[in-house]
Amino acid sequence: MAFIGRAVRRLVSAARPPVAPLCRTSSRSYSTEHTSEKSVPYEKTLKQEEGASTGPTKPLPRSADVVVIGGGSIGCQTVYHLAKMGMTNVALLERDRLTAGTTWHTAGLLWQLRPSDVEVELLAHTRNVISKDLEEETGLHTGWIQNGGLFIASNKQRLDEYKRLMSLGKVYGIESYVLSPAETKELYPLMNIDDLYGTLYVPKDGTMDPAGTCTTLSRAATARGVTVIENCPVTGIQVRTDDLGVKKVKAVETPHGAIETPCVVNCAGVWATRLGEMAGVNVPLIAMHHAYVVTERIEGIQNMPNVRDHDASVYLRLQGDALSVGGYEQNPIFWEEVSDKFAFSLFDLDWDVFMQHIEGAINRVPVLEQTGIKSTVCGPESFTADHKPLMGEAPEVRGYFLGCGFNSAGMMLGGGCGRELAKWIIHGRPEKDMYGYDIRRFHSSLTDNARWIRERSHESYAKNYSVVFPFDEPLASRNMRKDPFHEVLTEQGCMFQERHGWERPGWFNKDGPAPPKKYDYYGAYNIRKNENYKYKELLGKEYTFDFPPHHDVIKSECLSCRHDVAVFNMSYFGKFYLTGPDAKKAADWLFSADVNKKPGSTVYTCMLNKRGGAEADLTVSRLEPGAAKLPLAPQSDGDAYYLAIGGGVAEHNWNHIRTVIQDQGFHCQLTDHSEDMGMISIQGPKSRQVLQEVLDADLSNEAFPFSTHKLVNAAGHQVRAMRLSFVGELGWELHIPKDSCFPVYRAVMAAGAKHGIINSGYRAIDSLSIEKGYRHWHADLRPDDTPLEAGLAFTCKLKSSIPFQGRETLERQKEEGLRRRIVCFTIDEKIPMFGLEAIFRNGVPVGHLRRADYGFFIDKTLGYGYIRNPDGGVVSADFIKTGEFTLERMGVAYKAKAHLKSPFDPENKRVKGIYE
Repeated sequence: MAFIGRAVRRLVSAARPPVAPLCRTSSRSYSTEHTSEKSVPYEKTLKQEEGASTGPTKPLPRSADVVVIGGGSIGCQTVYHLAKMGMTNVALLERDRLTAGTTWHTAGLLWQLRPSDVEVELLAHTRNVISKDLEEETGLHTGWIQNGGLFIASNKQRLDEYKRLMSLGKVYGIESYVLSPAETKELYPLMNIDDLYGTLYVPKDGTMDPAGTCTTLSRAATARGVTVIENCPVTGIQVRTDDLGVKKVKAVETPHGAIETPCVVNCAGVWATRLGEMAGVNVPLIAMHHAYVVTERIEGIQNMPNVRDHDASVYLRLQGDALSVGGYEQNPIFWEEVSDKFAFSLFDLDWDVFMQHIEGAINRVPVLEQTGIKSTVCGPESFTADHKPLMGEAPEVRGYFLGCGFNSAGMMLGGGCGRELAKWIIHGRPEKDMYGYDIRRFHSSLTDNARWIRERSHESYAKNYSVVFPFDEPLASRNMRKDPFHEVLTEQGCMFQERHGWERPGWFNKDGPAPPKKYDYYGAYNIRKNENYKYKELLGKEYTFDFPPHHDVIKSECLSCRHDVAVFNMSYFGKFYLTGPDAKKAADWLFSADVNKKPGSTVYTCMLNKRGGAEADLTVSRLEPGAAKLPLAPQSDGDAYYLAIGGGVAEHNWNHIRTVIQDQGFHCQLTDHSEDMGMISIQGPKSRQVLQEVLDADLSNEAFPFSTHKLVNAAGHQVRAMRLSFVGELGWELHIPKDSCFPVYRAVMAAGAKHGIINSGYRAIDSLSIEKGYRHWHADLRPDDTPLEAGLAFTCKLKSSIPFQGRETLERQKEEGLRRRIVCFTIDEKIPMFGLEAIFRNGVPVGHLRRADYGFFIDKTLGYGYIRNPDGGVVSADFIKTGEFTLERMGVAYKAKAHLKSPFDPENKRVKGIYE
């Protein structure tokens, strides 16, 4: 048997590896033969036995409440959790045998710490299910091994990232330790520590056995009444259209009959796209080869923790007395022709692609150079545009749910995601904030765009082990959606951010244009890398946990807004009209605030789910009835509303509104004019002076009060002007027809020149808004937060008798008191914070920051986070006032001051134009 070191050196020059390949095909084809027992990295597999029947293992039911398609990790977890929640008329259909697709060959690692509070909670649930719950329920051992996890840092930035994880872990009671190189060597004697900066050790991480886990999940679900049917491929999904034109799931077709059902869950992994096509649903994922090798026995490796060396892009998984070695490369192989006959099968390993992982592994554990390779495992995995799963109800068809695209993390996320998916199906929404996984996070124009799916999925795969910095942006598939101001702002040095496909201004570089270029795949696949790439160079300077080099540029944009005037391009906002006979009924039910003021009013409001959680925040403007003046006004004989929504979440909002309208049977229309209008916001003490020269309207407080809107002329072009502010200053938004955008912008800039007007971006908005205490949806405000907890009680019409979705929860919270609430914190030291920092009260962890930034006007770092009372009691104002708070950043605690009101302009004078 060849040693790894010599084998790799020979493999570079040879066409074939000297070890027996797992399938006798080229490296880019698939094997239709079942893999030999020797090649399987687990003692048990769920392989079909010789001579077994090729028909379904159980008779098909005529109907089911839910049909789950795919018997891998997420499919088994979903039916298990559905059954535990009392839904037992459920069928799971697997085309071959359980785990036959991608689950059977997964590495099965579970790391408890991730840079997301929700993911930490999802992973914790998976761990509980695998290590405790299943064994208690069934008496069967799932194969869980708690051998710990070790994260390797070769530089300060990487260790800083791990320290951030450690601080977040303290909030959730996850034990972890930062170790020196010497301490690491003591823990893992076979490790090379010469190039180590430090490590993060998590003792209760571990390894799962896919076969054992899925077998036990299946048995537990079956015991509760679920029907698990193997050898039963799905050949079609029937969809019906109801009387209101809504498409809904009707039945699942197989070669052995159909099952009538109102709900299908697509858990088919790399085959999920084809199942989507059967129902007219876009499933934006792509299949790639993903590989690891299994070594021969290594003396002294027993009981060692699993290792992730992100900087070497390699992981080392303990496998008894051997190691599995794998990682993520910049040139993964795409599986171009996904085969339906691929079951318990593997590809040949392409050593030219994989060799970089071997080199990294040998550097970290030198004994590997003299260790043989027992087997190679190269199978298909599904990957998505942001390396996050695809979950939730598909926008195209009601009752069609996704549980796929797990980016080789289906085992470790399966328990948490299976539970949330089950709640999604039963209750209409998950309990946790699953927006980061919700298919509705992607705009519909992207989910069927092959270039976007391929490029972004490649980049996400290639960057999977990169440090997660606060202000990173993708390089792939840029310039997909551009607003009318894009060209002029590019010329002025705009550094764009990508949101929902849109290019929106981030900040303004003073050294000229720096546009994103066509994606170069990081030089992979013989594609020439972009040269002299200014955008990439400036983005690289953002790769820090300190203040970025252009901190002063953002400061200048913020203070210009606070002292003079700034213009913000917010054209990427979603712009919807709600009209029709039941528009008022829909508005009353959808919006937490009373938006039925007189025409000309604009109201800031939330939209809630059934549990009172905030699905959105937005502004709703009541319109005058009348003839259409599109895009500025719709045709309306009665009630009509204009909805302005943050562009990065517009698809989510659109689908939430549409779903509520369908569920309630309201007769009204929702129309999207996001692409037809641009939008600029002019903010600051001098905004009235600037706009008075441009608009043909009286802008005084009496004639144009805050939270009102009018159709006016701007430099000869009709626009809708709204007196609103996202930054806490006197200001107006101009909603402008597309063709009028540039002349209106030019007129504003000309009028503002003598007042010092400048362009500002969203980095400034982030700072200004947090300084003022304005909430950002999906940061300070999420579907698992109620408006009362978020300090937004003023957006709720609880003093009225008007019913609205989620009202009962809010009334109960108001009566019982809040068990958690958002609090503002400031620190005196000039230290950057970005969110996820732990919050301690009197030395006890009570929460973490959701969002943090630097406030340039108050000259302090500030952040917002939700805190709980450790004894489970009410979080009262007195509880906050009497506590001594600290914020922990990277293991260092900083004394913090808690504020019940915004430290900036708490009396809201500035938005009213009152400047002292």
